[in-house]
Amino acid sequence: MTYHLKVITREEHLAFVMAQPSMSHTQVPSWGEVKPDWRARSLGWFDEEGRLVGAGLVLLRPLPKIKRYLAYLPEGPVIDWAAPDIEQWLRPMLAHLKEQGAFSVKMGPPVVARRWSADAVKAAIADPQARRLRDAEATAHEPRAFDLADRLRRMGWQQAEPGGEDGFAAGQPRYVFQVPFAGHSLEEIRQGLNQQWRRNIKKAEKAGVKVVQGGYEDLAAFHTIYTETAERDRFIPRPLGYFQRMWNALRAEHPDRMRLYLASHEGEVLAAATMITVGGHVWYSYGASTSRKREVQPNNAIQWQMMCDAHELGAAVYDFRGITDTLDESNHLLGLLRFKVGSGGEAIEYLGEWDYPLNKVLHKALDLYMSRR
Repeated sequence: MTYHLKVITREEHLAFVMAQPSMSHTQVPSWGEVKPDWRARSLGWFDEEGRLVGAGLVLLRPLPKIKRYLAYLPEGPVIDWAAPDIEQWLRPMLAHLKEQGAFSVKMGPPVVARRWSADAVKAAIADPQARRLRDAEATAHEPRAFDLADRLRRMGWQQAEPGGEDGFAAGQPRYVFQVPFAGHSLEEIRQGLNQQWRRNIKKAEKAGVKVVQGGYEDLAAFHTIYTETAERDRFIPRPLGYFQRMWNALRAEHPDRMRLYLASHEGEVLAAATMITVGGHVWYSYGASTSRKREVQPNNAIQWQMMCDAHELGAAVYDFRGITDTLDESNHLLGLLRFKVGSGGEAIEYLGEWDYPLNKVLHKALDLYMSRR
């Protein structure tokens, strides 16, 4: 099978998205509007009968002073990654992007490599010899992922490292935590929560914690405690304008694409979170909480409300997004991993991000620049 690739319209891309059971929110047309420093284009793969059979949102980042670009397809493209002719899918993409002036292409195949059950993650955390999740025995392996990795290497693709010492990569997360919803009742999902989670949800209900959906005007309240969270957890916060842009872009595409949740107690907002939905996949995207009144458990309350709403929307999976790979007790991110594990889901390792240097000199220069940042 040979595939013809060309730039497609936003409408064609969105129609393709709507026909899929799920895909990453970083591959929907509106995501390009969230990233104004990048030029976004929608690419479409057409089969020999002229049918649109694959799509990808590519973000182009220009190099200063010269018309050359880094091309990035976060958690994409959305093609048949199990196809035996994967080379026939990727070669026209590389040729097209090279024509457009790309010096390097980065992509993130949405392909699962390994899974760890909640019990397996808890055992790894408790094991004093375990240093990283990637070294712990996985509950399940996906052989086709490793076959795909070998084929990508033979094509000249280079696998990016899983991330820094905390396991978080500069791009999209390689390790995530997900709760399967498909085929499960809400009561079954609740019973899958650990004892501490169930106890904290009841405690929040008894204390009178209220969880409501917010609007555009509530993003400022979210951002206030988000910046507090950033200072406490030692990460660089995004500006308020980023979330306002995300709200406008995603919700214009679909009213349920993005939601904002606020957990308050006695009129004071204690926690807030954003939720993103594409098909049957729901993500807990950004979260924030204040250090005040932690005893009323607003974080468990807000997550449970989001999980209930996701289930009502027909979600097949609830995705807690990125987790740390390190199991070091001294790492401040281990507490966040423990919190997510309490939901009873599973840790998942994706195939990670891959680079293809179209111009080896410029690609190496970018690598050197990124390593010194």
